[in-house]
Amino acid sequence: MKKLLSKAAMATLLAGFMTPVLAEEGGVIRHDLPDTDFPISLAVEVPADKTLVHLSGQVPTQINEDATRESIEAYGSMEEQATSALKSIQKSLASLELTMADIYRMQVFLVAEDGEVDFSGFMRAYKQFFGTEDQPNLPVRSAVEVAALANPGWLIEIEVSAARP
Repeated sequence: MKKLLSKAAMATLLAGFMTPVLAEEGGVIRHDLPDTDFPISLAVEVPADKTLVHLSGQVPTQINEDATRESIEAYGSMEEQATSALKSIQKSLASLELTMADIYRMQVFLVAEDGEVDFSGFMRAYKQFFGTEDQPNLPVRSAVEVAALANPGWLIEIEVSAARP
């Protein structure tokens, strides 16, 4: 018969692998990725007494009004599109009295342009909002390459979940 570890024993065992970083928002625990400075969390624990808020996917806004709405030129490079989508997320969160610091989970859908996803462009935008001196909280995150999004001009769509402090 297998012997299960107690919660205390499991916590002690995991302590050697993960160093928790307590967020400022009353009890949300963010675990750093070990041995790297990559700006995402290994895991995030949200206490049961928190209200979870899930935003629908946010897409870029048109930055070039002269371009066709279905073209990449209308929305810009991956970095420009990611920055635009993240600003939309920031605005939506603010309307709900939340901030980027409250995000604990992110899922990113990336479209390849000319056969390659510009992950570096996405990361340049992402690092403006996460892991900064002003906003050090890092979400858990998945980034997935997809064949296309609803508009052929979009290179990115981002979903987030936040915990109300």
